[in-house]
Formats: sequence, C-alpha cells, structure tokens
Amino acid sequence: MARTYDSGMSRVLVVDDDDTIATVVSGYLERAGHTAEHVGDGNTALKAIEADPPELIVLDIMLPEVDGLEVCRRVRVSHPGLPIIMLTALGEAEDRIAGLEVGADDYVTKPFSPRELVLRIDSVLRRSAPVKPSRVLSAGSITVDRAARRATRNGVELSLTVRELELLAFLMEHPDVAFTREQLMREVWGWTFGDQSTVTVHVRRLREKVEDDPTNPSLIKTVWGVGYRLEPS
Repeated sequence: MARTYDSGMSRVLVVDDDDTIATVVSGYLERAGHTAEHVGDGNTALKAIEADPPELIVLDIMLPEVDGLEVCRRVRVSHPGLPIIMLTALGEAEDRIAGLEVGADDYVTKPFSPRELVLRIDSVLRRSAPVKPSRVLSAGSITVDRAARRATRNGVELSLTVRELELLAFLMEHPDVAFTREQLMREVWGWTFGDQSTVTVHVRRLREKVEDDPTNPSLIKTVWGVGYRLEPS
C-alpha cells in the first residue's frame, strides 16, 4: 500500500546494535521532524516490522541473531515496497552490492554524516510517496501507475522496491533514449556522486522481474559505452 510523505512526519525504524550510533541517528531524525524507533537485533526488527510496519527502515548489515541482509531479504517478501536504507562498512564494496542485491533502496557507508543520512531518508520517502497526476505508463506487457505506486506485467502485479519502480517509470517516460549510469543516478536517486554500481545492480534486479529472458533483455537494453535504454517495442 502506498504511504503518505508529509515533508517529514514519518516513522523510521533504526536497526543497529550500536546504541551510540542509533541514538545519534534517532536524534537527527527527530530534529528533522520524523519519529524514530530503535531496535538492536534482526529478530526484534522483524517482529516490530510485522506488528506495525514503519515508513522506512535504516538497517545495519552487521547485526546479532539475524544479520541485516537476511532481514532485508525477508522484508522484501512481506513488504516489497517498504523503503530500506542499508548501513555498510566504509570500503566494503561487497557489502554495498550485497545490500542492493537483496533489495535495499539506498545505502550509507560508516562512518557517515547523520545529516547526509537524513537527506537520503527524505529523498527515498519523497520517491515512495504517491504521485498525484495519475498517468499510467505502458511498454509492451509492462504498465506502471505512478499514482498508485503499482507496476504490472501481463496484468500481474510486480513486487518492486521504491528505487526499482522509480527506475522503471523514468525509463518508460523516456523511451528509446540512452542514459548513462551517472544520469540515472542523478535523475532517479537524486545523487550527484556515488558508486555507479548501484545503478547496475538495480537494472539487473529490474530485468529479472520484467524481462522474459533477463540474460538477453528485450525491454531494457544495454547501450555499450553509454548505459541503458528502454525499447518499448
């Protein structure tokens, strides 16, 4: 179900076993107008999410009992559209890629600026909010209703994350136009810098959901030396 974003009044679940980090993050979130809740392990997080899903999850990878990757994987099954921002160790590219592979919408590396994290949270929440002008996009068997935050393939609803839906909608709004990964990061993620493998991973995950043969895509094409292009026909 689509969630409402009202310039900040959103409930964020912070999942981190480091009480100091969680306290700092929660303080910044509350000063920005959000409500912050904190749990320190993966099992407690999963129970809290099932009992009362938040508007967004800030999720550390290294957690006791159930790690952040497994928490993200399980949440994606039960709540595919719930925004998740991963906290990963600085320089651990494998952790960042792994987080994106299991469905994280964004990531922030430790040590991080709490202010940057809040900006990332606001960006993801804005993109997960309903879009008022109801315009249904279509490309072959794929449709996207941006107002309803809903995508279908052959009439069957797709389980897309916030970023996956935004990426698909953006490409469908600009058919037959080749975009670099840098351009897609700017237009879809709102980043002017960052690890461009984020785009690569999201394109790969999106192809697995919209293509008949993800290894030989007919909808989202790779333009060698440039980036990606959506070919609706």
